[in-house]
Amino acid sequence: MVEGPLSIELPNGDVVESDRFQVAICMCHKSSCYPLCDTSHRRFKRTSKRRKCG
Repeated sequence: MVEGPLSIELPNGDVVESDRFQVAICMCHKSSCYPLCDTSHRRFKRTSKRRKCG
């Protein structure tokens, strides 16, 4: 979660904006409004376990 409002420039030059006060960034690439999270990941089963850091 990051504080909004915010603008994110994608590698292709497109800019995604959100005027919300708090925004979730999508880490799974399944969001229909990527790079912002829309909870689409909840519809998919996990295919692998999370790796531990460190």
